[in-house]
Amino acid sequence: MPRYKLTIEYDGGPYSGWQWQDHAPSVQGAVEEAVEKLNGEAALVYGSGRTDAGVHALAQVAHVDFVKDLRDDKVRDALNYHLGEHPVTILNAEKVSDDFHARFDAVQRDYLYRILPRRPKLTLDRGRVWRVPYKIDADTMHSAAQVLVGKHDFTTFRDTQCQSKSPVKTLNAISVSQVAEEVHIRVQAQSFLHKQVRSITGSLNEVGRGRWSKADLKLALEACDRTMCGPVAPPEGLYLVRVSY
Repeated sequence: MPRYKLTIEYDGGPYSGWQWQDHAPSVQGAVEEAVEKLNGEAALVYGSGRTDAGVHALAQVAHVDFVKDLRDDKVRDALNYHLGEHPVTILNAEKVSDDFHARFDAVQRDYLYRILPRRPKLTLDRGRVWRVPYKIDADTMHSAAQVLVGKHDFTTFRDTQCQSKSPVKTLNAISVSQVAEEVHIRVQAQSFLHKQVRSITGSLNEVGRGRWSKADLKLALEACDRTMCGPVAPPEGLYLVRVSY
């Protein structure tokens, strides 16, 4: 059975997240329905990781085993046809070895969080960015964020429902920059805890608006106490940008 690596772009707004659920629409479910129509029988689609409800992806990676042996471009185009009006697009399909695994073979995942400081409500970017009605300082946020780089116990920035066996993770890099009117937070790690990026973003936002200092962020990290986390940022500003292998 040929195995295909899929690179997938999606708008997470209409979905309960990547993970398939019984009574709620999911990105995984939409892709599996398209696979079944093309493949002639059901097949599991394994993603590189879960994204929460409302979180978007520029390049989620998944793999699936087909009964049929098809050209890469045929798989891509046919799946996009069967996805229909779903805001989900297969950017690329590539035949890979039978031992390739989208989740376990990943060595780094890159996330982007977009914040737009402005008072007027959103129209074109509604559901795509976190609007905050006050100014935030990207340089101050970037400086503070560096205390999070490296291997730490991230309990403070871990959702209480997280199923990871350990709160210890290694952040390879984190940066905060001003991009036109927006503030962009980029975070890179091999893997993340549940809502870790959104938790970090919410706390950095407190730094950016002057409510927290760099020392406050460091104290929150070292406390290993979820109650020390700042307000968790909403999902709509978060994007899975890249998965590296």
